[in-house]
Amino acid sequence: MSSVPSAPNSPPPEPSGAHGRHRVEPVLETENLVKVYGRGESRFDALKGITFQIEQGESLAIIGKSGSGKSTLMHLLALLDQPTAGVVAMHGRPVSQLKIKDVSGLRNATFGFVFQQFFLNPHQTVLENVTLPLKIAGVGRSERNQRGMEVLEQLEMADKAKNKATDLSGGQKQRVCIARALVNRPEVIFADEPTGNLDTATSEVVEDILFGLHRDHGITLVVVTHDDDLAAKCQRRLHMQDGLIVSEDRGVLSGTGGQS
Repeated sequence: MSSVPSAPNSPPPEPSGAHGRHRVEPVLETENLVKVYGRGESRFDALKGITFQIEQGESLAIIGKSGSGKSTLMHLLALLDQPTAGVVAMHGRPVSQLKIKDVSGLRNATFGFVFQQFFLNPHQTVLENVTLPLKIAGVGRSERNQRGMEVLEQLEMADKAKNKATDLSGGQKQRVCIARALVNRPEVIFADEPTGNLDTATSEVVEDILFGLHRDHGITLVVVTHDDDLAAKCQRRLHMQDGLIVSEDRGVLSGTGGQS
């Protein structure tokens, strides 16, 4: 089994249970969130008034079939898109109050992303792919290479640092994506179908890494999936259908997820 990497400067997990839960603040929250694509006969209401909170340090699964709105919701939460109406707030501050350049900086500094599609540049080395968020943030080459190698070592991929992404297996590519998500020391990791292109054994390793980061280092983990087994490892699950949250449940059913 792969060792779980550390996350430098991440806060410790928040206390759980009756005495701790009331002190946990929401890292992200939405109010009456609406997203509409097109107009007239081509209008599609992807989200129809979503209101909920994501607590600091929790693991959350957003579940639904294709077209349910789950990926659209993730894109709005992760500040990758803007809502048609409603509010997305981070630590109580509406994101709409920020300038566009400040939103981009906040997203790059605060969030890490792991997608089903790896989005690795085939012409760059593994290390260059991993350190891209730091380059965007203006971090100097020496520091970003040092931090990149640190996360690659934690994910047992340091020996591949000079390889091109095309040289890697699917599981290795996803480890590189996780390293890229970690390199900016994020507060929240968004994982959109993170094991969708992987075999069962490799999927379990990737899940162990992601949930280990959540469990041991207090990183907030938001998983978007249609996989009930993966969702069951999260502390909380939101079920979506036709642009609405239709149900919510808590508690870990199995595996390596958070505390029940």
